[in-house]
Amino acid sequence: MSSVISFISELLSSPQILLGLIVLVGLAAQRKPFNEVVRGTLKAILGFVIIGAGAGILVGSLDYFGQLFQEAFSLTGVVPNNEAIVATALEDYATYTAGIMIIGMAANILIARFSRLKYIFLTGHHTLFMAALIAVVLKVAGLEGVLLYVLGGMALGLTMVLFPALGQRYMKEVTGSEDIALGHFSTATYFLSGLSGKLFGKGSKSTEEMNFPQSLSFLRDSSVAIALTMLIMYVITTLFAGPQFVADELGVTDNYLVFAFIQSLTFAAGVYIVLQGVRMVISEIVPAFKGWSDKIVPDAKPALDCPIVFPYAPNAVLIGFVVSFIGGIIGMGILILVGGIVILPGIIPHFFLGATAGVFGNATGGRRGAVIGSFVNGIAISFLPLLLLPILGDLGFENTTFGDADFVVVGSILGLFAGWGKWVLAALIGVLFAIPFVDAVLNKEKTV
Repeated sequence: MSSVISFISELLSSPQILLGLIVLVGLAAQRKPFNEVVRGTLKAILGFVIIGAGAGILVGSLDYFGQLFQEAFSLTGVVPNNEAIVATALEDYATYTAGIMIIGMAANILIARFSRLKYIFLTGHHTLFMAALIAVVLKVAGLEGVLLYVLGGMALGLTMVLFPALGQRYMKEVTGSEDIALGHFSTATYFLSGLSGKLFGKGSKSTEEMNFPQSLSFLRDSSVAIALTMLIMYVITTLFAGPQFVADELGVTDNYLVFAFIQSLTFAAGVYIVLQGVRMVISEIVPAFKGWSDKIVPDAKPALDCPIVFPYAPNAVLIGFVVSFIGGIIGMGILILVGGIVILPGIIPHFFLGATAGVFGNATGGRRGAVIGSFVNGIAISFLPLLLLPILGDLGFENTTFGDADFVVVGSILGLFAGWGKWVLAALIGVLFAIPFVDAVLNKEKTV
């Protein structure tokens, strides 16, 4: 039985397969011809594979940069890492995580079908991460057996609709439509970025409307601008880290400056590949969701991973990353000054979260919004993980924490109520799960 659950969990945690199944069901529900169903399903899967390939290139390049940065400036502290903490959790909680994930996805569809929260969360790996967090907290709180699986699934299903709903207010300003939502568990900081743009960016032009003199017109090409920006960052950190570190610790045989040049271009290539994959996914998922919207879950919206917003403002992606990283460095400096645990600025979260925050800030407040919003994101993800450290420490996970804001929000709330007893925690989940259905009875108007 456990092997079957494990197989289903792995299948559903694969975003390519999950998205392909969603497109397949959506096209079949519209009674599309067999050849269109096959073509749409495979192109959607291929698009996500392309996104994954591009993301892999980005992560590889950013991993080098992170090691260079820590060596260059002699930094020590906690680097938030979702993958590392989930890998540790799965050693003891794999079966609970898998069961909660399966029930949670069913709960997501149930809530979307019978409430005003019409979001279908399709980011499989984030679903897995949240399921692992919930499984650990509920198990340590004393819940067992069927009750643990059901309550955990209910809690997961709620997060899969509530956070996309939180982000949708500004997501529709990013995309210009209500067709898609954001399914990435750092929505709290994206919301803050969008709000910051709204408050402080009035009258500011979009990042995509930058005017360059003729001699710098090549910077209008976002790929070139990204490559040059990353070249500057790579060369500076590589010079400080030194050629010996590059050769001995990173295992690089090329000249260290040539290595920096190649990595900056590799990073730009990764961004370009991700953008192409996103465009392919959007072209297939939007028509397929008409089947879900018409036949299965009325007015359903797919909630997709954060790179889905990158093509809408490529310049904001770069600005968001750089400014968020600066915010992370400033946040680290503040933590060093006040003493205690220091959260090091992880390059990978600052890229993906900062870039997304930059796009949200730009959508509501132009260039000023992109800068302020992504800076707020950088500061937030420097301090928020500290809230989760004591809870995770009590659960046996020392010196590590989640990096994305929504994990901190959910973990902190569940951890707080778990401290008051398992039945208080169970009652909280039950009441919260009932609210969307009660709201649907009392309010018949449009989707939240």
